[in-house]
Amino acid sequence: MVGGLAEAMEDADVLIGTSAGGLVSREMVASMRAPRIVFALANPDPEIHPSEIGDLAQIVATGRSDYPNQINNGLVFPGLFRGLLDCRARRVSVAVMLAVAQALSEVVPSDSLATDYLMPSLLDPLVPVAIAQAVRKVLSTEKH
Repeated sequence: MVGGLAEAMEDADVLIGTSAGGLVSREMVASMRAPRIVFALANPDPEIHPSEIGDLAQIVATGRSDYPNQINNGLVFPGLFRGLLDCRARRVSVAVMLAVAQALSEVVPSDSLATDYLMPSLLDPLVPVAIAQAVRKVLSTEKH
C-alpha cells in the first residue's frame, strides 16, 4: 500500500492507535467501513478524542480514564504480578499473556456487555483476582 494514515484508514474495520495524540481526524474515521471500531489508545492525548467520533463509531475505547472502555496496562499488572510472584516465575510466556487476556475478557459478564462497557474498570476488585488465578493455572502446567 502506498500512502499515509488517511489512505490506510479508508474502508478499514478497526483502528488500533498506540502512537501519538491528534493524528486522526473525524474525516478519517468517517472513511472507515461501518460499523467502525476505534481504539485510540495514545495517552494522555488519544489519536482522536472520543468526543469527536461518538456518533461515527459503534465502539470507542481509549487510554483515558474519563471515558468508557479505558484500555490501560495498569488493568492487568496487579493480578499478573501476583500470579507470577505466587509461582516464582522468571518469565512471562505467550500462554500467560493469552490467559490474562482471556481472564480479563471474562470479568465483564456477557449479559452486561455494551458498546460502552467492554472493559472492566481499573478499580474492579474482580480483575486482579481473575488474572492472578489465570496466571497461576497456566504456570502450574509450564516449566518456568
